Amino acid sequence: MVTIAPRLRRQTTSPETAPRTISVLGATGSIGTSTFDLLVRQRDRYRVEALSAQRNVEALAKTAIELGARFAAVAEPDCYAALKEALSGSQITAAAGADAVIEAASRPADLIVASISGAAGLAPTMAAIERGTAVAIANKECLVCAGALFMRRAAEKGATILPVDSEHNALFQAMAAGRRSDVRRLILTASGGPFRTWSAEAIRNATREQALKHPNWSMGAKVTIDSATLMNKGLELIEAHHLFQMPARDIDVYVHPQSIVHGIVEFRDGSFIAQLGAPDMRIPISHCLAWPERMDDPARRLRLEEMASLTFEAPDLVRFPALRLARTAIEEGGAAPTVLNAANEVAVAEFLAGRLGFAAIPTLVEATLDAAARRGIVREPASVEEALAIDRTAREIAGTLTSSASAGLH
Repeated sequence: MVTIAPRLRRQTTSPETAPRTISVLGATGSIGTSTFDLLVRQRDRYRVEALSAQRNVEALAKTAIELGARFAAVAEPDCYAALKEALSGSQITAAAGADAVIEAASRPADLIVASISGAAGLAPTMAAIERGTAVAIANKECLVCAGALFMRRAAEKGATILPVDSEHNALFQAMAAGRRSDVRRLILTASGGPFRTWSAEAIRNATREQALKHPNWSMGAKVTIDSATLMNKGLELIEAHHLFQMPARDIDVYVHPQSIVHGIVEFRDGSFIAQLGAPDMRIPISHCLAWPERMDDPARRLRLEEMASLTFEAPDLVRFPALRLARTAIEEGGAAPTVLNAANEVAVAEFLAGRLGFAAIPTLVEATLDAAARRGIVREPASVEEALAIDRTAREIAGTLTSSASAGLH
């Protein structure tokens, strides 16, 4: 179950109450920039302690100065001089390298937004959890690659885990309507992506440009491709399994093309509680920033009278096998989810680079899972280091399979 820490300071605009201190890991990505948009509108409620980015020095420095951060870290060591120069004249401490990002995660803060994408986010997010503070997790890999480890450590440290992902945030809100023991089923919704109505043959020939045209959401390239394959729902299924301690058999996925209902909780008495909202990531982010209260959000408001219909349909696992692979990974357990995630990242990168066909993405993932199992890579990671080691090995396997004509991927 998501750990809720009662000590998290309640929000108030009263001048007698100190602003809540926030740090943002991955401040220049899509989640980071949406968080920035919210923070600049609520300057009296928040003080920014630390920000980090991979290598976008210009955006990081601009954001740090605008928000009055105390510390800014760039992951690429070679970017230190540029960051220091960009911050000259300010009182902001500049740092670079992996240890600097860990320091950003470890500095005192009431809430840390963990939005570093990919496996690079594992160690900094764990460092934030080790502080026993509130962590708003937007990094899928933490829970997909080492979900049991992260949730166990959060419980041991008394940390709060707040889900930023729109679907998990929706479930988090809806579950507040009843007791955890009364929950019968969790339902994640999927837009269906750009190929929802396409035939299997058309999907096989889908281009990069077509796959990047999401009908509802504005996201980064990797997440958009995951939405097109439905792998994003597979990863979210694994996340929900860990976040809410629910068996995978009690978590369903339905395609909901309107992207208005983001998550549904079914209770034992037959009640269904859903969270609705415009497809705008600022809504779940603002919920995490203000939790356990609420804050004004600039996102577009729903007009119920303008919604002609809300439809739901079961996903087609033949045209979109990625969801099936994710369920299989949960059932197998151990290292399988870590391998799944690594192989998918390699496959998506190859597709975006034009070296792999769209339909070959799940094919490569499945081949990597099989090859990893044959090599005995089956044990669940017991540490971040083990998770990263499995990740590296799985990437090597996927890379080898990609270049192998015998894999039948091209």
